Amino acid sequence: MINETSRRAGRSGGRAARKASRAAPLAENMRPIRPGMQGGTYKPLSDLDMHNINDSALKALEEIGLADAPQSGISIMVGAGAILGEDGRLRYPRSLIEDMLAKANREITLFGRDKKYDLHLSEKKVHYGTAGAAVHMVDVESRTYRESTVRDLHNAARIVQHLDNIHFVQRPMVCRDILDNREMDLNTIYACTTGTKKHVGTSFTEPGFVDDAFEMLHMIAGGEDAWRERPFVSNSNCFVVPPMKFATESCQVMEKCIAGGMPILLLSAGQAGATAPAPIAGAIVQAVAECLAGLVYVNAIKPGHPAIFGTWPFVSDLRTGAMSGGSGEQALLTAGCAQMHQYYGLPGGAAAGIADAKLPDMQAGWEQAMSNVMAGLTGLNMVYEAAGMHASLLGFCHESLILGNDLLGQAMRCVRGIEVNEETVGIETMRATCLGGPGHYLGSDQTLSLMQTEYVYPLLADRLSPKEWDENNRPDLIQNAIARKETLINAISPAQLDPIVDAEIRKRFRIHL
Repeated sequence: MINETSRRAGRSGGRAARKASRAAPLAENMRPIRPGMQGGTYKPLSDLDMHNINDSALKALEEIGLADAPQSGISIMVGAGAILGEDGRLRYPRSLIEDMLAKANREITLFGRDKKYDLHLSEKKVHYGTAGAAVHMVDVESRTYRESTVRDLHNAARIVQHLDNIHFVQRPMVCRDILDNREMDLNTIYACTTGTKKHVGTSFTEPGFVDDAFEMLHMIAGGEDAWRERPFVSNSNCFVVPPMKFATESCQVMEKCIAGGMPILLLSAGQAGATAPAPIAGAIVQAVAECLAGLVYVNAIKPGHPAIFGTWPFVSDLRTGAMSGGSGEQALLTAGCAQMHQYYGLPGGAAAGIADAKLPDMQAGWEQAMSNVMAGLTGLNMVYEAAGMHASLLGFCHESLILGNDLLGQAMRCVRGIEVNEETVGIETMRATCLGGPGHYLGSDQTLSLMQTEYVYPLLADRLSPKEWDENNRPDLIQNAIARKETLINAISPAQLDPIVDAEIRKRFRIHL
């Protein structure tokens, strides 16, 4: 006969085993959230709405067209079927758009330096990451702004490397301490790729700097063939200057990046009420039209080249004309753009998570959460600027980046949705609990088995009771984020280069880090 002591020991051992099991890392397929979860449950546009937006975009391309293409672009697109008017504008017959849509790549993989960070873009798979060109860093302790540096950029990449819910690093800030534009572009790549093994996005100031960048990337990759097999950096390319004009030098950059095997983000960033129509639908129409022209450009050069349909229209506060990235209208714009990507069956990206707030405060929280959740629920493949951005993209904050990881974890849980199946709706656990059972579910096998696979737990957010909070010296969210930042930026970067490769790069290029 087993005595009471033995029974207690057995129960204790069972709890200890379950606790140890919960502490062990989950297999990737068991995690409650992970990169590339399927969104698409939120649809602000009806099928008729999308049809009308598409029809208007095609009409704009046929009747208005785009100006200021470089001569190389004119030759490429006219050769594909675009029509050059006497006014110098390129116009696009509907049949040409249809042909190029048929040639476009509909499933893109953005590679990381480590395969486990590869991003597979298709359907409504959602990925969150950074982006932007902030010129200031937010100092949360002094509540001030200062110019951003290459060290700040490198630290941002180092931090993201350890944040599970931020899936890629597109350059979020400008290295204001590097005055030479060529050196700034090269150091941007170096700072990001030595900070994280996740996919990196960057831009180039001039076409003449692209060849040097490829030389550096080949050195990092281990040769040109290795780079072309797994290009781990993409080009964020503002190929248009809205409304409906090409950006000549950016187009030349794009041509060189395509030749070098680099994926392209076709980025149209009009501002509603200023450089794009004020109606939300009209802003989407223009962005779609511009990106369709970009799609023609890319696929006329190289059919099927990886290109992300980057409709990024922003919102103006029409009282002042200033950008309002944290508004509900911005959240709707981004969600509507995501639906248009799906309408064409193209991998797409847009902006969300921008705060107009200057600091990581309550205003920043609601602004960042609203648009990030809506973008994810709509099934946006690449959610850019999702964490760290303040002052309508003028400021970047490391602490906000860290807090954004918790926020995006909750957003991804919303994207995952509710699983309804025999196990989740079955009443056997309910029957056992209520009829002769303990009257609660805290210790049930079902509850314990779902603790890690059904629920997401924030790393820094406070869920203590007021009593526990007081007993723990009233922990402060920002101070905890500061401490976490210091730990991450002072640790050895897992993305650092082989010393021999690093020495070769430093011998060839002026590295400021």
